[in-house]
Amino acid sequence: MRIGLTYDLRADYLALGLSLEETAEFDKEETIAGIEDALRALGHTTERIGHARALIRRLEAGERWNLVFNICEGLRGVAREAQVPAILELYEVPYVFSDPLVLALTLHKGMTKRVVRDAGIPTSDFLVYETDEDLAELRFGAPFFVKPVAEGTGKGCSAKSVVRERAALAAVCDDLVARFRQPALIEPYLPGREFTVGITGTGRQAAVAGSMEIVLLPHAEAGGYSFDNKGNYEDRVVYPATDPARDPVAAMAERIALDAWRALGCRDGGRVDLRCDASGRPQFLEVNPLAGLNPKDSDLPILARQCGITYTELIGRILDSAIQRQAGG
Repeated sequence: MRIGLTYDLRADYLALGLSLEETAEFDKEETIAGIEDALRALGHTTERIGHARALIRRLEAGERWNLVFNICEGLRGVAREAQVPAILELYEVPYVFSDPLVLALTLHKGMTKRVVRDAGIPTSDFLVYETDEDLAELRFGAPFFVKPVAEGTGKGCSAKSVVRERAALAAVCDDLVARFRQPALIEPYLPGREFTVGITGTGRQAAVAGSMEIVLLPHAEAGGYSFDNKGNYEDRVVYPATDPARDPVAAMAERIALDAWRALGCRDGGRVDLRCDASGRPQFLEVNPLAGLNPKDSDLPILARQCGITYTELIGRILDSAIQRQAGG
C-alpha cells in the first residue's frame, strides 16, 4: 500500500518565527521518521506530503495515495485538527484517525465534556469562561483548575492553573483568554491519582492497549501534568504501568476511557486522560484522538512499550483499524 504522510514539522514553523510554546504540539523529524520506519517494516511504501497547504497543492496536481496517515495538528482556530481530514474527505482520499467532526469537537474540552456528560460518563463539573460575566454561572467551589479550552501538550497549564480563591479566577482566566485567543475552561481541582489510557480500534472493535499512572516527582511543578512538566518529564515525572487486575481504580479508569472513546466516535488510536476526585473516583478529563507518536517521548508509545507493545506493533494496530474501516468491517 502507498501511504502518504501529513504532518506539521516543528522546525518549519520555528523557522517562520513562531515560539516554542506556539509550536509545542508540532512534530519533530524523529516522529515522522519513526512512523515511516514502522510503516515500511509493515510492508508499505511511504511518501511525505507535509502540512495542509502542501497537501492541497499536491491534490490539485492530481496526486493520490491509497491511504494518508495524518498527524497534522493545524495552526489556527479551535477546529484546526479537523482541517486535513476535511480536505481529504473533499478529495475522497481515505485516511487514518478520526473524522473532522470528532477532531473539531474533542479539541474543545468544554464541548467534549458536554457530550461525555450526556452519555452518562463520569466527568467533573465545568464552566467555559469568555468574560468575567460568565462567573455568575459558576456552581462549584474552590479550589479550581483553569486551562485553555482548546490546547494540548499542557499548553497554558502551570502552577498558576490551580486557583485557591474564587476572587482570583477572573484575572487568571483573562490572562489565558488574551494569551491563547480562546475561552478558558474552569473545573474543580481534582486532587487524586492521574491516568492516561491508550486505546486502539474503532467502535465496538476498540480496546484498551494499556494504561499508566502519571506521578509527579517532588521537584516537579506543583498542581498537575503541566506544560513544563511534560517538557521535562525525564526529571519530573514517572509513569508506572497500571495493573487493572489488581487495581480497581485503574480498572475503572480504563472502563471510563473506553466508554468515552466510543461515545465520542473516536477512531483507530489515541489516548484518554483521567484524574480522580477527592473520593478516589476517576473522572474523564479529555481525549486525544490525534495523540503524539514520538517513538521515545510521547505518552501513547510510552504506555504501549510498558505493556510489551512495540512501536511498530502500535502503528500496525492503528493502521489495521483504518484499513478495516475502509473495507466496511
